Amino acid sequence: MNSVQTAVSQTSPPKKSFLYDPKVRGAFYQIVLVIALVALFYVAATNAIENLQRAKIASGFGFLNNTAGFDISQTLIQFSAAGGTYGDAFIVGLLNTLIVSAIGIFFTTFLGFLIGIARLSKNWMVAKVAMVYVEVLRNIPLLVQLLFWYIAVLGALPQPRNSLEMGAGFYLNSRGLFMAKPLWASNIGILVGVLLLGLIGTFIYRRWARKQQEQTGRQYPVGKVTLALVLGLPILTWIVLALFGANPISFELPRKGTFNLTGGMQILPEFVALLLGLVTYTAAFIAEVVRAGILAVSKGQTEAAGSLGLTPGQTLRLVVIPQAMRVIIPPLTSQYLNLTKNSSLAVAIGYPDLVQVFMGTVLNQTGQAIEVVVITMGVYLTISLLTSFLMNIYNRRVAIVER
Repeated sequence: MNSVQTAVSQTSPPKKSFLYDPKVRGAFYQIVLVIALVALFYVAATNAIENLQRAKIASGFGFLNNTAGFDISQTLIQFSAAGGTYGDAFIVGLLNTLIVSAIGIFFTTFLGFLIGIARLSKNWMVAKVAMVYVEVLRNIPLLVQLLFWYIAVLGALPQPRNSLEMGAGFYLNSRGLFMAKPLWASNIGILVGVLLLGLIGTFIYRRWARKQQEQTGRQYPVGKVTLALVLGLPILTWIVLALFGANPISFELPRKGTFNLTGGMQILPEFVALLLGLVTYTAAFIAEVVRAGILAVSKGQTEAAGSLGLTPGQTLRLVVIPQAMRVIIPPLTSQYLNLTKNSSLAVAIGYPDLVQVFMGTVLNQTGQAIEVVVITMGVYLTISLLTSFLMNIYNRRVAIVER
């Protein structure tokens, strides 16, 4: 018995000292670091408050309730110089930043994928044109491109009295793009409800089609059904309601006068220039990301798809792109974040985004730089973290599942 106990005691690892346990030491160092950071921020905040009080500079966030006293050229909510507050101006600038970022991400993704695939085309001309696009646009500073679109392209357009008529109620001039303005009737909720039903039906059908493909190998026309439910069904409902005299949407067309255009909806040239600059610039980087992701897929996958009778288009859409997405998504997320942050360059061409409105006009009028800068930094940080969170969810969905 003693020999057995001796053998066990010889094979069992010696107990580590509490002070030398890596987990304990790691937790201790992290706690010390957190305490040091909290103390650092506390000292910095205390000094800032004392210095502001000594200089008799107001502090706090009460200024957000004060009347702004200035107008903003583009507003998605009701805002006026007389009744709008600095808090309202912040919301206007934030919405303007979000709208240009969301539209920019949509178009830059489409253009970036198109250019990236074109770079790998077997057609020499298509591949070289895509290469020139990438090499030129990604090597010119974005600010220079924004000024080019705003001054050289849009600034050269004719005055409103000589507007370019593009048909269907579209007019283009130096003051922007004028187009039909939608007017919503009281029964617009019916159309919105049909659209939501179409989205729900699309989600259910896509899940069912994927499950059937996994079980039987048969493919169903998911794309056509999606278009029919999301677009066709609301349009059909709209037509039926209009035929019965309950049109949920009407349009106010712009009218050309002697010196200006009246009515309709105006899209500012600053918005167009910023959107064009962000899309074309970021798409050059996304194109390289897409090209790298496609090249990362083994050539044997393409050969196997061809041996099964798939066309080059089907091979790219069903075999290559789904596998390449695992390589594409992480750097693609970085480009989305860059596009959102680069939208702050709008201040150079006068587009009323968050930086131009809040860190520009509001900061100059109130003088409360610390509060304004902290709020602006927090907004961009929140947008970036939310974008990364959503892209990480999608990244986990397309990742390889180990069995």
